[in-house]
Amino acid sequence: MAAESSVAQPPPASAAHPRTAFFRQSGWLMFVNIAAGVMMWAVHLLSKRISTDEYGTLVTLFTLTILIPAIPLQMVYAQQTAAGLARGERRQLARKIRTAWLASLLVWLAVAAPVLAMQDFVLRKLHIANPAALWMTLLLALGYLWLPLAWGLLQGAQNFLMLGVSMLLNGVGRIGLAALLVLAFQGQAASIVAGATVGVAVAFGLGMWQTRELWTGPGEAFEWRGLLRQIVPLLLGFGATLFLFSADTVFVKIWFPDQTAFYGSAGTLSRGLIWLVGPLAAVMFPKVVHSTARAEKSNLLTVTLGATALLAAGGVGGLWLLGPWVVKLVYTPEYVAPTTTILLWYAAAMVPLALANVLVNHLLARADFRIVPWLLGLALGYVLALLRFHASPVQVLQVLGVACMVLFAICAWFTYRPSPARQAPTTG
Repeated sequence: MAAESSVAQPPPASAAHPRTAFFRQSGWLMFVNIAAGVMMWAVHLLSKRISTDEYGTLVTLFTLTILIPAIPLQMVYAQQTAAGLARGERRQLARKIRTAWLASLLVWLAVAAPVLAMQDFVLRKLHIANPAALWMTLLLALGYLWLPLAWGLLQGAQNFLMLGVSMLLNGVGRIGLAALLVLAFQGQAASIVAGATVGVAVAFGLGMWQTRELWTGPGEAFEWRGLLRQIVPLLLGFGATLFLFSADTVFVKIWFPDQTAFYGSAGTLSRGLIWLVGPLAAVMFPKVVHSTARAEKSNLLTVTLGATALLAAGGVGGLWLLGPWVVKLVYTPEYVAPTTTILLWYAAAMVPLALANVLVNHLLARADFRIVPWLLGLALGYVLALLRFHASPVQVLQVLGVACMVLFAICAWFTYRPSPARQAPTTG
């Protein structure tokens, strides 16, 4: 029907050059990422209205939700959606979506129940004073399990317009309610987490409504073993990459609890590089899945990698020039010296991670899973290195930087030395 084709079907080839469409779609998502990132980052402006201890708690709670494999899940849903639409397997796709939705709820229940049962231990270990902050974080965690489903469907269907709108609504809800609760009602970390939860709920609702034709129709049985052979490597591969992106703050919270707030402020600014360049890989991914399913050629890898390198380098330069000024603008004076000390170390580590992210997306979009064991091995090596070298937050970042450079080297090796069994080009 007409509505289905307009929402769920990948857009037909236009008269414009595919590269033009790629940069138009990427540009839209970049604008959205920057705008949503500013709104989500603006939450940290509220640090001036809460205590340093509460802000440290907030950083830890947000980091715990980052450890939820939201991005890997979104990429799995995007891959399954793009491949299902390319192959005309809509009934199987509908069944997969509904199954994934129910499974994510059951997983959340299995984790939330023991956390609540051990609430006192968790609060003491993470230095959290208000139990409501933990409760709201559990609700936010459910949202972060469900939101990837909505965004993955939009991404896989190449409906980048509504994907961007959903992301913007997530940011608006996050900062809007958080500011109201903190400024009007003297809220603390729990209030800011509540704002984030509302933003996620609104974004999820819009995404699922826009993709309803994909999951409300009749379903058809699918082969479980074949599905697992596709999604498990995707989850592990993207999960290992996400671990390198986010785990450092948790370790810093354990080893340097009195410096977590400063470390988190530098991380918020530096991770903005990933927000800036991430849309390039996000737009590339479903297109590569689609072209691989149809055995088509493209040069998207070269275009995406080059644009990512230029933007990431510009972002580091911007932080070098403006970072100290931004820290003074956003945070109280006590943040300035410790945050600026580690800011460039943090930003430098994000550059090879951003480039590696493009290559990981390309390899996994083409179902080239040879790299997955290496990614898991690197994640393990990263943890072992941190356990040995963590004399200061700067040394933690140095370990992270080395791990990200190794990640990029591994990804480049597998990208440009393809398996002899694979006949498809390495640049598509």
